[in-house]
Amino acid sequence: MKEQRRGRKIAMTQPEVDAFLAEERTCRVATSGGNGPHLTPLWFAWDGTSLWLNSIVKSQRWTDIARDPRVSVLVDSGHAFNELHGVELRGRLETVGDAPRTNTPNPELEVPERLFAQKYTGRDEMHYDGRHAWLRLTPEKIVSWDFRKM
Repeated sequence: MKEQRRGRKIAMTQPEVDAFLAEERTCRVATSGGNGPHLTPLWFAWDGTSLWLNSIVKSQRWTDIARDPRVSVLVDSGHAFNELHGVELRGRLETVGDAPRTNTPNPELEVPERLFAQKYTGRDEMHYDGRHAWLRLTPEKIVSWDFRKM
């Protein structure tokens, strides 16, 4: 993974990035489509190595990713300028498991599904609706900033 070069003084440490991504609930996923950029909000889970997105398979985002898996994902927070902090993750998304996801056991999805279910429902088990599937982003580059450090 490429190391962040600019803004090292305000960059988050790895434990800060992990805690931030575990706490925040919504990311913005930027894809490239036939008509240009496409930006959508989405819930996610972070396992310390990869960002897991649970996406509707019949969506513009899914179509864009099938054409070009390169994405930029932004998670940010804060209101006043000196409170702004966030993480941008760049890389390629890959489909993991069946699409759409069913309740067929998949050891590769046990951790992200548990993390996702706990984060958004407070339960340990995932609900399968026959419309969503998993995308994994193992970042090639992570850029973070925390203006509270200035």
